[in-house]
Amino acid sequence: MPDAVKLKPNAVFLGSGPLFFIQWMAAAAWTVPLSLVLKAHGLGQIIPYAFATSALASFVSPLIFGAMADRHFAPVRVLRWLALASMTAVILTSTAIQYRCNPCLVLALIQLYALCTAPTTSISTAIVMSTMNDPRSQFGPVRAMGTLGWMAGGWLISLLSADASPLAGLTCAATWLGLAAFTLTLPHVEPPENSQHLSWHERLGLDALTLLRQRDHRVVFLVTTLISIPMQAFYQFTPIALRDAGFTRVSAWTTLGQTTELVAMFSLGALFLRWRVKWILALGLFFAVLRFAFCAVNGKLWLLGGVMVHGVNYALVFATAAIYVNERVDPAWRARAQALLSLLNGGVGNLIGALGTGWWFAACTTHAGSEKSLGTTNWPVFWGGLSAASAAVLIYFLVAYRGRAAESNPLPVPDRAAP
Repeated sequence: MPDAVKLKPNAVFLGSGPLFFIQWMAAAAWTVPLSLVLKAHGLGQIIPYAFATSALASFVSPLIFGAMADRHFAPVRVLRWLALASMTAVILTSTAIQYRCNPCLVLALIQLYALCTAPTTSISTAIVMSTMNDPRSQFGPVRAMGTLGWMAGGWLISLLSADASPLAGLTCAATWLGLAAFTLTLPHVEPPENSQHLSWHERLGLDALTLLRQRDHRVVFLVTTLISIPMQAFYQFTPIALRDAGFTRVSAWTTLGQTTELVAMFSLGALFLRWRVKWILALGLFFAVLRFAFCAVNGKLWLLGGVMVHGVNYALVFATAAIYVNERVDPAWRARAQALLSLLNGGVGNLIGALGTGWWFAACTTHAGSEKSLGTTNWPVFWGGLSAASAAVLIYFLVAYRGRAAESNPLPVPDRAAP
């Protein structure tokens, strides 16, 4: 994606901060209550498959639309179309749920919605990065607006008493419409002139895989994918662990992770002034190990400590990876590079994590004769195994990543550069 006009720090925050806020608010307004909505309308049997749709969409959708944003259409215009498509898809989905349509039709519409929303994060990240003079100091606070948006989306649904109602889908649709309207205020930069003879390989964005030929690129992309695998266990099983420990209002307790994520996002600029990318990523991976180690102790305060550490881990690993892509990848490849990051983390990592950690949870859980019972989980073994897996990822990163003395200089364009 070509560089846009660079904005002053305050202008970046005021201009791009709302983009992340609205986008993540829209995502939360549907994702957070989805399982309750499905269960309340007799569709509880498709809940696991409904949540798998986002991982499946991440295998295809981000790369295709990332290639469009790099080569064919202005990125802002692509984001606007996706927001309107997401609005339409979620209206259709919530209507089908309301009228108790066939579960296969509902699931197909949920998949359609996932295909529309999957590319939005990588494209909006590329748009925001292109307006920044110094992404290292500016990206953290702007990205923190996304976390606030996610929290606001959940609060709004509860405020409207829509936690188990298709009204959540209509609220989500209205938010996507707001995002489409907001894109009209964003810098409009057309992509460079295209070759008229692009291969399907290039049109689908698969040429972005050539980025993995460079060693450090490969290590960063692989490490963020690998750390996404155990992280899925945190999202799926922390509420159960908190409940087993005697907590009520579990959803409220889990927001502790988002508060520390906000602190970490606002601290990124200061960290980049003092540390290299390697050590910021290593610190984030260390907090991944610490998160599960705290949970393995299995005491109330230790569990809350694990929840709080999660936010720091998430911010330092994934926000830093996005900044790395912006600085180390040629501008003509940035939208596809961010899309590839989304594909590997949201697609490969999340899908393997959902299935693999689900198997690990079952292996650590014993049932007392009742198939419907969740049984008794050996939480120290469960969390301890995930901590060991995270430690292995940290060790691999420290050994494999080389880094460069001047990390702000982008690397050469890969072999098949965009026209």
